[in-house]
Amino acid sequence: MIGIIGFGRFGKLAARYLAEDYDVCIHTRADKASEIEAIGARPVSLEKACRQRIVIPCVPISIFRDFLKQIKGLINPDALIVDVCSVKEYPIQWMEEILPDTVSILATHPMFGPDSAADSLEGRKICLCKVKINDSQYRKIRIYLRSKGLVVIEATAKEHDEQIATSLALTHLIGRTLSESGATPLDIDTEGYKRLLHILEVVERDTWQLFTDMHHYNPYARKKRIEFMDVMQDLNSRLENGKLVD
Repeated sequence: MIGIIGFGRFGKLAARYLAEDYDVCIHTRADKASEIEAIGARPVSLEKACRQRIVIPCVPISIFRDFLKQIKGLINPDALIVDVCSVKEYPIQWMEEILPDTVSILATHPMFGPDSAADSLEGRKICLCKVKINDSQYRKIRIYLRSKGLVVIEATAKEHDEQIATSLALTHLIGRTLSESGATPLDIDTEGYKRLLHILEVVERDTWQLFTDMHHYNPYARKKRIEFMDVMQDLNSRLENGKLVD
């Protein structure tokens, strides 16, 4: 059985797909028993969820470290812990530091959410960072994910965080900037502007907590953010001074 802890937007999505193939039990602080049962899973206590052979914490990275301290004494000694944070270096460091030595660890980043994968996982991407897991179990998980239509990307935590600082954190920065500046659909628009609004629509479905966390906990996000803003300021200065063309 798989134990999922947390039943937010992603926890609910993961539980729905996993319950198609496995027995899934879910712990959440809110009273969502009817929703959990409706997708074919079972609501359980935190202790019960932690005793499963595979445990998937679906909690924000901002509380992830404290959460690991809370559950370390409850975890099955032979369990596999699978994290789903959008940053990898810090969660891996914390899992190795806090969890019992006997526990296996697989760090993942499902690069999809309730909106993009509402109807299917086909063609969606998931990144795997192999931390501490035997080859046989890792191979079975990889085969299963591909059988669901997912594109499996294997990377180190550093490789993941460096690339996601651009592909996710910077994209969300642009989307949030558009939102804060009051960008809205226009009658006189362009295809390029429509694409910008699509970025805005995507990021506004996610929480400010996620936006803050992906910038705060990704060690490469600040550098990318500052480089982007420096280029914007330079372009603005060159436009003001009529020196855009070399």
